[in-house]
Amino acid sequence: MVHELSQPPAPQDLLRPVARLLRPLVRLLIRSGVTFPILAELLRTLYVQVAAEALEREGARSDSRISLLTGVHRKEIRRLREQGEARTEVPAVVTVASQAIARWLGLPQYTDAAARPLPLPRTAPAGTPSFEALVASVTTDVRPRAVLDDWLSQGLVSLDADGRVVLKQGAFLPPPGSAEQLYYFTRNLRDHLAAASINVASPKPPFFERGLHYDRLPPELAARLEAQWRAAGQQMLVELNRQALAWLDASGEESPGTPTRRVNLGVYVYAEDEPPAAAAR
Repeated sequence: MVHELSQPPAPQDLLRPVARLLRPLVRLLIRSGVTFPILAELLRTLYVQVAAEALEREGARSDSRISLLTGVHRKEIRRLREQGEARTEVPAVVTVASQAIARWLGLPQYTDAAARPLPLPRTAPAGTPSFEALVASVTTDVRPRAVLDDWLSQGLVSLDADGRVVLKQGAFLPPPGSAEQLYYFTRNLRDHLAAASINVASPKPPFFERGLHYDRLPPELAARLEAQWRAAGQQMLVELNRQALAWLDASGEESPGTPTRRVNLGVYVYAEDEPPAAAAR
């Protein structure tokens, strides 16, 4: 389903918020060595691709129409079209780790009476929960021992005195700067930005988007709030994951060709120091 932006803001109203929105990303790009000419080429390519997709849906795609919408010269449009669109692939470890940990946290056979993840034996008879069965429920293309070694090296799990595998984190948290972290960086920010963009350009915002924020807090109170919000957010995600897995289990397998949808729920907490308040006169 494509959401049409029926009432987009005027350009002069949009540019200032966009400049503020992009500042953290530009800061990251500069620190990562991405210069402006590289980013400008990327933006030019994206402008052409997005405009072409919109015109394709209308059945009115042409280089002239794309040039009129984007301000990109037709020669550049032809050049960009000839070089093709880069493919985005999901790192294999993301699929295995995120799904396996979600099942470990959410399925009743892998959790105790208090809904905490159980320590799992590496192997067990068929029908008995084990780490091997957990991995096999997600994929048979990767050996459970290889997954275990990788998770041990990342600190996602540990082994207890009985040799059972113990989950140490309440989510799949990739190493900083890794391909896996950058995948979620892209997916989560892209989806939040997509939801917000559609909301500001729609007469009835279709996506749920809320924020809770406070300014001028004493540092100790800000730290207390941040800790509580982290815990509450984690608990909410665990509970919703458990509910989603139960519904999926009850619904059974969909027949081939059945329409599907992708859903993403995100939670974040951000805090920063503020400049000193101006002295009263």
